[in-house]
Amino acid sequence: MATRGNATISDIARRAEVSISTVSRVLSGTTKVTDAKRRAVLEAVTDLNYQPNVFARGLASGQSLTIGVLTQNFGSPFYDGIIQGVVRGLNRTDYFPIFADGQWRSDIELEAILAMMRRQIDGLIVIGGFLVPEELEKLARDIPLVIVARRLAGFEENCVCIDNVQASYVATQHLIELGHRRIAHISGRLDHPDARDRQQGYIMAIEEAGIQPNPELIIEGNFRRQSGVLAIDMLLLRGVAFSAIFAANDQMAHGARLGLYRRGLRVPEDLSLVGFDDDSAAAFMIPPLTTVRQPAVELGHEASRIILARLKGETTSPARLKSELIVRESTSIHR
Repeated sequence: MATRGNATISDIARRAEVSISTVSRVLSGTTKVTDAKRRAVLEAVTDLNYQPNVFARGLASGQSLTIGVLTQNFGSPFYDGIIQGVVRGLNRTDYFPIFADGQWRSDIELEAILAMMRRQIDGLIVIGGFLVPEELEKLARDIPLVIVARRLAGFEENCVCIDNVQASYVATQHLIELGHRRIAHISGRLDHPDARDRQQGYIMAIEEAGIQPNPELIIEGNFRRQSGVLAIDMLLLRGVAFSAIFAANDQMAHGARLGLYRRGLRVPEDLSLVGFDDDSAAAFMIPPLTTVRQPAVELGHEASRIILARLKGETTSPARLKSELIVRESTSIHR
């Protein structure tokens, strides 16, 4: 007699009064069975507290039933939002995510990916990062691969992202519509395509308004808070007047806000400030931050959908997810 928590498929079959093959079909969901038999099997599963042996199933199917997820900077609100979406997308499937942190370093990213692949992951989701396209394309030949929050030319069918150029154009245009003409930009690392795209959107809006872009008003950061603080110091040391700042992500905008506070400059009375991402802290900054909202959870959920489709051998394209400008109290009319 089977004890609760130690049941087998044979025990379930006896309890439900069906064949072992019927139990297997119900548990795998691969073949239709009558509603009465399905209910009987599921009731037996619950009553016996059946726990499937995932390792054995993996051996039988040739899969580990795990998805490797490489993120950047554990604790970052934006990337953690994407992770939440990945987890939600894999809920109620046979697959379970395992995570690694690339720390915004391509050597660590590659080391983490190879470590996960040695553990026989079935698919790989890479969030952001700096791995070169050639390396990612090489990995894609060995394992189903989806890139999130990063655009790679020629690899679009495997990239889940927004239009960073358009989003940054809209953010900069918002400042221009408020009367700002001298707008500084704190970029991300310019060896990253998203940073280049966001800078391109900023320059497009500036030029369209008939303003000559000033290289002295552009500071390269690294997507981290501290680089936002340092960017303010550099801008003020250059002595070039500006009335607004567009930061390429909210982390740097938070840092910029601190840098301005230390210099006795008020937001938005003295300077308007716009970020990018709409991370969980943006609405609670003082003042609340005007920013571009990236649908982080939706990006992660879509990545899960794509990777599951790839594992089934299905052809599908990523959905076009849109950004949105969220106007809060950190921007005001230039006087």
